[in-house]
Amino acid sequence: MAKRNIIKIDESKCNGCGLCASACAEGAIKIINGKAKLVSETYCDGLGACIGHCPVDALTIEERDVADFDEQAVQKHLAGQKQPPQPKVDFICLGMMAKKLRDNPPQSQSPAVPADSQLNNWPVQLKLVPPSAPYLNGADLLLVADCVPFAMGDFHSRFLTGRTVVIGCPKLDDNNFYADKLADILRQNKINSLTVLHMEVPCCSGLTRIATGAIKQSTLQLAFDDVTISLQGNVIKTEIINP
Repeated sequence: MAKRNIIKIDESKCNGCGLCASACAEGAIKIINGKAKLVSETYCDGLGACIGHCPVDALTIEERDVADFDEQAVQKHLAGQKQPPQPKVDFICLGMMAKKLRDNPPQSQSPAVPADSQLNNWPVQLKLVPPSAPYLNGADLLLVADCVPFAMGDFHSRFLTGRTVVIGCPKLDDNNFYADKLADILRQNKINSLTVLHMEVPCCSGLTRIATGAIKQSTLQLAFDDVTISLQGNVIKTEIINP
C-alpha cells in the first residue's frame, strides 16, 4: 500500500442520484441501497472526474494509505459489466421517483378564455439560441429548467412576462456546453438581469451551477436570483447568488 489520492463519499449527504456512478469511467462507484459506494479502492484512479457531477457535494478527494490503482483489474471489471454503471431502479432519488402529485387534478380553465402567452422570443432551447440574437441585448434573461413550465400553472404570468427565456435540462444535456454557451451570451450582450428557475429535485440544481460557472467564465460581475420550484408548482425558495 502507498499513500495516494482516492475518492471519499459522505453518505450523510448522498441522495443516491447516481450521477457519480455514471461519470466514473472505471466503474469504481455503484449505488447500493440508495447510496453511492466505492466498490474497490483498486478501481479508483483518484483523479476525481466524478466530483463535478455530484449535485450535493458528497464527494471529495482525500490522501490516505490504500491499494494501488490497478488498470488491468479495472479493464477486467468493466469487461464483466453488461452495461456501464447505472443507478439501481429502486434508489431513493426524488428526481427519478415515480409518484402521483394530485388525487384530484384542478379543473381546466374554460377554453373560451385562454391565458395569453407571454413568450417573447424564439428559439427558447439554450442549445439553439445564437449568442448574437437581437432579443438578448439588454434582456432580463430567464434561465429555466424545462420541467418548470409544466409544474407551474402561472409560469407565464408570474415569471415569463417581459423576460427573454432560454431553457435546458441539467440532467440530460451537456452542462459544460451550456456553461460555455451562456458565457458567450453574457459576454456578447448587456444582460440587464438573470433569473434561474429549477425544480426541487437534486439534479435540477445543476442549472444553478451552470449559471455560476458561466458568470465566472465571462468575468462579469452579475448576481442572479435563484428560484426553486416544488413538484406541485410552488416557489419553495428564492435566493440571490453572487458568484
